[in-house]
Amino acid sequence: MKKIRGIRGWSTALLVFWVLLPAWALGASLAFEGRIFDPGHLKPRDSRLKVHAGDRAPDFELVAIDGSRVKLSDFRGHRNVVISFIPAAWTPVCSDQWPGYNLARPLFESHNAVLLGISVDSRATLFAWTGQMGDLWFPVLSDFWPHGAVAAKFGVLRSDGMAERALIFIDTQGVISYIYVSDINQRPHLEMIAEQLDRLAGRE
Repeated sequence: MKKIRGIRGWSTALLVFWVLLPAWALGASLAFEGRIFDPGHLKPRDSRLKVHAGDRAPDFELVAIDGSRVKLSDFRGHRNVVISFIPAAWTPVCSDQWPGYNLARPLFESHNAVLLGISVDSRATLFAWTGQMGDLWFPVLSDFWPHGAVAAKFGVLRSDGMAERALIFIDTQGVISYIYVSDINQRPHLEMIAEQLDRLAGRE
């Protein structure tokens, strides 16, 4: 527990930095000016969860943009997992959210957690988009075909074909600890992520 308390103190400094960080330092930087599609205000939530905290997470295997294959069950027994579903590449909130996790990389690593980014976009689209954002430290996985099959397993596939903006926390035994489905128009707060990572670390 001493280690976890120390992590919390370090995380507070990161959280303050995250809140104060101007938008131009994230995905909505000048590098994206004129290249981002703004879908306007979307229905905040448009799905029904098929899994809940305490359930074993449904296994899946997806292809990353580098061509490697990532299987959820491969992490069982040794790593916590956080799955980040996002709605669509080349949109404003998504282009802030994932680059921001580069700043939070030490937070995930200090909690023995791997982050998996999932979008229903094609690999080609995700490759081009993430290339513009700069390197991301976590695997970016395409749930394009069968379209949204993994998002549908978890119950976060919307009626418009996009995934919800959702975070799913899974412990080292493959059991879901917490699910957060955000208002699709808003980036999830890093404070919540830090709190849930502390919970996962406490379960090990």
